[in-house]
Amino acid sequence: MSHEPPKSRLIRRREVEFLTGLSCSSIYARLTPDPRRPRLFDPTFPRPVKIGERAVAWDNAQVLEWIEARKNKSHGN
Repeated sequence: MSHEPPKSRLIRRREVEFLTGLSCSSIYARLTPDPRRPRLFDPTFPRPVKIGERAVAWDNAQVLEWIEARKNKSHGN
């Protein structure tokens, strides 16, 4: 009996950092417009999902799609 991996799962910030290569502050800078650093805001960056009173996670599939889009953009696709 073979098990398919889930198409979507929630991942915590440290895994988002690992997958994207971004620091914690860079991740949050992409989520919120800041007039002092307008170039860091990225409306296409996946939004976190609240999973607890003080905890958030990201949809793994959305993060991987964002990474692919960035790779395609840098390669001119």
